[in-house]
Amino acid sequence: MGTAILIDGAFFLKRFRAIEPQNRFNAARAADIAWRWAVAHLREKGIKHELYRIFFYDCPPFEKQMHNPISRRAVNFEASDEAIFRRQLHERLRSKRKMALRLGHLGGATEWTIKPQVIAQLLKGKRDFTSLTDRDVTLQLKQKGVDMRIGLDIAALALKRQVDQIVLMAGDADFVPAAKLARREGVDFVLDPMWLPVPDSLHEHIDGKRSTCPRPQPLAVAKGAVAPGCPRPERLAG
Repeated sequence: MGTAILIDGAFFLKRFRAIEPQNRFNAARAADIAWRWAVAHLREKGIKHELYRIFFYDCPPFEKQMHNPISRRAVNFEASDEAIFRRQLHERLRSKRKMALRLGHLGGATEWTIKPQVIAQLLKGKRDFTSLTDRDVTLQLKQKGVDMRIGLDIAALALKRQVDQIVLMAGDADFVPAAKLARREGVDFVLDPMWLPVPDSLHEHIDGKRSTCPRPQPLAVAKGAVAPGCPRPERLAG
């Protein structure tokens, strides 16, 4: 048996973009780094684990045409940087060795909302509603079926005795029931929160915690510097 590595795609991409903001829409880089940070879990204090498979969970991009509520201008999301990035990312992931792409779907209800930082400025009186522009609003999209697929795969891997270790790259306490089931079945359950704090409700139901990515250094990265302890980008290039 071996190690299965499950990656919550939405969570991974937020952290990847915090670590490498300059590669925000670089799909090839994101896919390569997802694979590299995942297989880094196979080497642990002199122990070399066998890879069973890497599972990456995400949703297809939003590709409808909507009208911005501020200017009423039509926005073709199919041609957006995010949609192009997501399609290229999924294509790249499908070509990776021992990589399985699991896709959920986006919820049918999509609504425009004011960005959090803009809401904060409005509440503090630093701005008023008449100053809002197209860039101050964003679509609120909800993924459906992703958490369910992660939970089902954890249960299947554990109950079918397909692996003896599961590594989950996520930070959501919603996976507690699945983690508890895996541990009851004798599976070593390791969490990779990518340096984020772990909720107590999740921490008590894992066998270990380990992050293989560089620790995000917002100020240093924003200035193009390399923070202490962070590998230079070229060292991770694949």
